[in-house]
Amino acid sequence: MRTNIIIDDQLIDDAIKATGLKTKREVIELGLKTLIKLKQQEKIKAYRGNLKWEGDLEDIRTNP
Repeated sequence: MRTNIIIDDQLIDDAIKATGLKTKREVIELGLKTLIKLKQQEKIKAYRGNLKWEGDLEDIRTNP
């Protein structure tokens, strides 16, 4: 989808330097993907302490 938006040039430049990416498009796509992953992780964190664990963690660690 093509969209025209105004983005702070310094913000884009800083993101390009920080990531080593070459284009504004790459930076924006990475930013969006990262935002989505963070939001998904937040949803997963909501289950912390609410799920019952069954299994032997030590066995899983030592016998792959």
